[in-house]
Formats: sequence, structure tokens, C-alpha cells
Amino acid sequence: MKSERAYVDYTLDKRATLVALFQGKVDACDADPYLLLAAKFHGVKVQRPCPVCKKKSLVELKYTFGDQLGQFSGRIKSHVELAEMETKFGEFRVYVVEVCRECSWNHLCASFLLGDGKERKRPRRQRTLEDDDWVKR
Repeated sequence: MKSERAYVDYTLDKRATLVALFQGKVDACDADPYLLLAAKFHGVKVQRPCPVCKKKSLVELKYTFGDQLGQFSGRIKSHVELAEMETKFGEFRVYVVEVCRECSWNHLCASFLLGDGKERKRPRRQRTLEDDDWVKR
């Protein structure tokens, strides 16, 4: 992606968490059920094995957050969608999370900013399924 900036790598934090996990000080294999569902249906498989169970079931999710995204902040996006979004929005943050579908390991891998840098208003709120009356009943 062309506009990627302010990249933060969380590898050192991941190492510290793994050391604490293997020493029995923390339980890091505690992924939220919604995170596991997101990993199942939206995760992108990676080549590296899980650092805990060593199986090849590790996937990455890319969450987007930002004021300019409006109601669509907090959604999972693919690499192609992120490439499209970086020209449509001024600035938003992407969080890359790795999740193991076997042992429930999850950790934040990286975060970075995307966007063309131009200040924009939030998009108008669009009607969604949650807004319909039949869902509220």
C-alpha cells in the first residue's frame, strides 16, 4: 500500500507474552468467540505456524478504525479493500491481529495508518439491518 505510515510492530510484546505463557504466568490462548468466528470466515491464512501449538492454522485479520470511517469503523477488511480505501479516506488506522483457530492464540501483530492525508467529513449514516424494526423485536 502506497500511503502506509506510522507502522508499529508488536513483535517484542509478542515474545514477552509467549515467554510468560510458557512459564505458566499467563493464559494467552483465550480468544473471544467472536474473534474466532471472524478468523474462521474472514481470516487470511499465513505461512508461519502458530507459536503455541505449532500447527498451520494461523490466520490474520485486519481491522480498520478511524473517525472518517463513520459507522464502518471497526470492520475487517481485505488487502484489496484497504488499497481502495486508502484513496477514499484521509486517515484511518489498521490493526493486524493473528489468531490460531486450533488453540485460540491471538495477538496484535502490527498497526499502521493509511489514507491520502486529506481531511474529510464522516460519511452519512447508512441504514443497516440493525436499524430495521423486525430485528429489534
